[in-house]
Amino acid sequence: MKNKILIIGILVSFSFAFAKAQRGIRVGYIDMEYILESVPEYQEASKQLEQKMQKWKQEMDKRANDISQMKAALQNEKVLLTKELIEEKEEDIAVKEQELAEYQQKRFGAQGDFLLQKQQLMQPVQDQVFNEIQKIGDQRKYDYIVDSSEVAMLYSAERHDISDQILRAIGRAGKKRELDKKEEDKEEPYLSVEEAEQKEEKVQAIEEKKEKMQQVISERDAARNEQKIIRDSVRAAKAAEYKERRDNMLEERQRKRDSILAVRAAAIEKRKAEARKAQNNKNSIPNGE
Repeated sequence: MKNKILIIGILVSFSFAFAKAQRGIRVGYIDMEYILESVPEYQEASKQLEQKMQKWKQEMDKRANDISQMKAALQNEKVLLTKELIEEKEEDIAVKEQELAEYQQKRFGAQGDFLLQKQQLMQPVQDQVFNEIQKIGDQRKYDYIVDSSEVAMLYSAERHDISDQILRAIGRAGKKRELDKKEEDKEEPYLSVEEAEQKEEKVQAIEEKKEKMQQVISERDAARNEQKIIRDSVRAAKAAEYKERRDNMLEERQRKRDSILAVRAAAIEKRKAEARKAQNNKNSIPNGE
């Protein structure tokens, strides 16, 4: 009799353990954009960054307008200019256009000031958010917590949104959403062995979706890294090409100027020699004649 009771107890224990192991995966999510919008310091810094961006755009517009004026002036003066002067002015315009492209890349490129300063702006808030995510994830036994502003959420129950909890944890009031105030994050009841077996296929489907999502994220990150490498290589090649072209242009311009000066000097020397010759011939004629 004791052996039977012991065996039954062991079976019941294994049943509960198996049921606990087979309960559904707990996934929570946050909306990072919503959290950032609720932090006054971030909003104030965003305004300052917006002001800088407008200033950079004004500088770009000014440079573009200067280039347009240079092109218009050249078009109007072409009939009065020599071929050398036309080429020189066209080269000046090309230099200005290249400088404008470099300025645009410096301010708004993939590694430009705008994106770098925006990243620096987000970093302090993100650090606080990530620390609280770790705490809440450990306390409430979440298996995964994702950012809904980065990952496409085809469907998500509102009770799994922990954005407002994060805001409260970092001491921010936030913009309260109009949600039904239901009990949050209740522990799901343990499933019996039979129920767990029936849900096994659903759990497997969730796991497969998670793996596919992770694969998509990994492929996206790999593609971004590859594109960055390509952009950096192209940028370096363009910079080298531009430097070489500009050096050659300056050398050619100096060579033309030196050539013109040499021709002018030779003409002056020729005129001086002819003048001296004429003077000598005049002096050699006798006065009587």
